[in-house]
Amino acid sequence: MKQDKFLPDDYTPAEDEQFMNDRQVEYFRRKLIAWKNDLLMESRETIEGLQDGTRNIPDIADRASEETDRALELRTRDRQRKLVSKIDAALRRIDEGEYGYCDVTGEPISLRRLDARPIATMSLEAQERHERREKVHRDD
Repeated sequence: MKQDKFLPDDYTPAEDEQFMNDRQVEYFRRKLIAWKNDLLMESRETIEGLQDGTRNIPDIADRASEETDRALELRTRDRQRKLVSKIDAALRRIDEGEYGYCDVTGEPISLRRLDARPIATMSLEAQERHERREKVHRDD
């Protein structure tokens, strides 16, 4: 980043600023990195819990219940692994100067959308069109 590395803790991107200025880029970079670190920490805790949880449970119902819980936890971690991959892709877009712009239209993605979903790659309008097309093809 060129300048303005200092970002106040209470900074929030505003529509009246230049889109994807240094402060906004740094804000989203920090947001993405914090989200990724949280996911990775949860993942480590799950792995430790699964390693500790390999015990012999004599009651078949209890064992089945524990296996179901473990399978659910593993599915959740798989979704989070995919999310970490999307976060990494967003960080790459930041490094390449492409972050915040719609992959379909090239137009800026609204700051509100990016704040709510920092991994967004499409504007809300493009995402809605994509989902409508997907629904039409899925119903065939």
